[in-house]
Amino acid sequence: MATKTIAFEYQGADSKGKPIKGIVNQQNVALAKAELRKQGVKVRKIAKKRQPLSLGNNRIKSEDIAGFTRQMATMMRAGVPLIKSFEIVANGLEKPRMRELVLDIKERVAAGGTLADALRANSYYFDDLYCNLVESGEQSGSLETMLSRIALYKEKGEALKKKIRKALTYPIIVLVFAIAVTIVLLWRVVPVFADMFQGFGADLPVLTQMVVNMSDWLAANILYLLGGTVGTLTLFFQAMRRSRRFRESVQRLMVRLPIVGKLARTAAIARYARTLSTTFAAGVPLVEALHSAAGASGNIVFSEAINRVRTDVESGTELNQSMNNQDLFPPMLVQMVTIGEQAGSLDDMLGRAATIYEEEVDHQVDNLTAMIEPFIMAFLAIVVGGLLIAMYLPIFMMGSVI
Repeated sequence: MATKTIAFEYQGADSKGKPIKGIVNQQNVALAKAELRKQGVKVRKIAKKRQPLSLGNNRIKSEDIAGFTRQMATMMRAGVPLIKSFEIVANGLEKPRMRELVLDIKERVAAGGTLADALRANSYYFDDLYCNLVESGEQSGSLETMLSRIALYKEKGEALKKKIRKALTYPIIVLVFAIAVTIVLLWRVVPVFADMFQGFGADLPVLTQMVVNMSDWLAANILYLLGGTVGTLTLFFQAMRRSRRFRESVQRLMVRLPIVGKLARTAAIARYARTLSTTFAAGVPLVEALHSAAGASGNIVFSEAINRVRTDVESGTELNQSMNNQDLFPPMLVQMVTIGEQAGSLDDMLGRAATIYEEEVDHQVDNLTAMIEPFIMAFLAIVVGGLLIAMYLPIFMMGSVI
């Protein structure tokens, strides 16, 4: 496995004494200087390249890797040599970090390494499945085709993530907004009415008194409430990031929820079918393909089920029979796998199944959004409207007495 390199900025002069500056990637400063001397560069100044401040738009995301893969597949399909493809793709990238990543891979390949090894040296961005598929494509002489399959796989995965985020983001934003408005009303607006009500000289309606009591409690505990909320959210996200057991518990809970659970299950099935189709079509043995599918499922419940399927297949059980024994995979998927095994076109049937379930995720997202909207509107009407009614109720009652 190749060692990770560092980008060094240098200034110096070429063999003709002309000033020159640039960037060289090497494992350390001594090797960087040695490489520059071989190129005829007399180094005057060299230092590790400063990384630009990451403001969110420079961080390499999975969608950037998907775009890079598609561009490389397009370049190679057009007959552009591999090294030249790296240069063309890098020149068209806007993110400095992504450009440096592509150039680092290019230098490793230009130095005689394989593309798979160059990707493994940047394993933070390229997972085992990606690297193994590229290695399979290099060994079989079908790298161009393999990159196209990987690009399709990554693009479908990104599309699936966006659909799920779309389903969850809208209601969360609206609920957060509603809670924020309620807090502002209770904290700032209700006390103004409460001071006014003190001059009435009469008992307040029960609903109004409840709201005033809530406002008094909130005013006395606002710092504790905000601190507790921020602390809870911070602990939750840190636990999701650092604790595998906690993350798996959340995943188990997700698939059991009445509405969101169906979406989570369909998304996991779509990922399973797409991963298995891509790896099996690439010539990966079924047992190894199932191992990759288990890791890419995104949910511990399905990961455990797929690993059980893999164990059954290793012992000689047919894939469709083992899937049917799990009581987790839908009958339509099992039936399509059965047809694929009998016809010798398992990868094609799995690809079709993946498309079907990806479209099903899209429909479920639209249905979930349409179903949640009335509940959100009702929540806003009850909470915000209830507060307003509670504040104006004493005024209405006083007007009726007069």
